[in-house]
Amino acid sequence: MKNDMVTHMKTTIDISDALLREAKRQARSENRTLKDLMEEALRKRLAGDAKGGPFRLRRHAMRGKGLRPGIPEGNWAAIRDLLYGTG
Repeated sequence: MKNDMVTHMKTTIDISDALLREAKRQARSENRTLKDLMEEALRKRLAGDAKGGPFRLRRHAMRGKGLRPGIPEGNWAAIRDLLYGTG
């Protein structure tokens, strides 16, 4: 006979105070328990739904030829005028 009863285990983890405060704030804003929020996050991470590791900007090459002739680098007023047609 298969036992389909779900069991729960209590455990202790060490996390930063700031992370705990943010998690509690998020749980409150969603009207959920901290336990529920943490279980969901752990399930997503274990299922591979949450991306691990730090944020990395993808490498991307631009195909432009630089600034238009006559616009000195850093002349944001001239660039803005060209963008919005005010110049």
